[in-house]
Amino acid sequence: MNARLTFFAFTIFWVTMNVLLWRAEYGSLAGDTPVPFELVWRKILTAPDASSLSVYQNRERMGYCEFSSSVGQQMATLDEANPPPEGFVARAGYQVHLAGNVALGDFTNRLKFDGRIRFRNTREWQEMSLKVTARFAIIELHSFATNQSVHVKITNEGINLERDLTFDEIKNPNAILRAFGGDFTDALLGAMDLPLLTPAAATQQIIWDARRTRVRIGSELVPVYRLQTSLLGHDAIVDVSTLGEILRVDLPGEISARIDEFSRP
Repeated sequence: MNARLTFFAFTIFWVTMNVLLWRAEYGSLAGDTPVPFELVWRKILTAPDASSLSVYQNRERMGYCEFSSSVGQQMATLDEANPPPEGFVARAGYQVHLAGNVALGDFTNRLKFDGRIRFRNTREWQEMSLKVTARFAIIELHSFATNQSVHVKITNEGINLERDLTFDEIKNPNAILRAFGGDFTDALLGAMDLPLLTPAAATQQIIWDARRTRVRIGSELVPVYRLQTSLLGHDAIVDVSTLGEILRVDLPGEISARIDEFSRP
């Protein structure tokens, strides 16, 4: 009798634990689980691998981009025989890198972009740089958080135009774009099918909703973190793997970037 009771108790315990584990792993199918945004942001900054994404507009491929973090790149060189030193991240801080190229609308020449953002070990941004290269011009942006300004340099057929813009001036982005880009500004925004920015929209506080959910990648359902916010009155969604890799980005103007596995059956 004691043996039967022991076996019965063990069976109940085993079934209960498996049900709890199943709910933890697959229960999100019935509803997403809210998570702190800071948790997801920390995983993105320390992702071990780069995220290589194909860029689409209206479901037509228009280019590619690659997103990586410096901490992830440095961690990739370490292994069990070469563990990270104590305080590795605290000393190194963080840096994210985004590079790629796209073809917009009827423009035959592709736009190449290369941007970096450096963060303190407290994950506050410290320095930003961006370079956009096209046949007709090269645009370079450089900013330090402490200066509260952005240095803009535009090179076109050997002619350089440079300006320093304060963060307050950037609150009216259309005026800035037209001051530098002239008629090209409307053509670019039209090609991307984006509305004109207003000062109110430019200064709109971006609040991210973070949740753990599951998405279908290929033939499998995979757990991911989903970040969602509103940009220019439209939803923007970012799906992030549990290791911090960017899997998919949906932006206004029917622009999206995703890993190739999303398109496979």
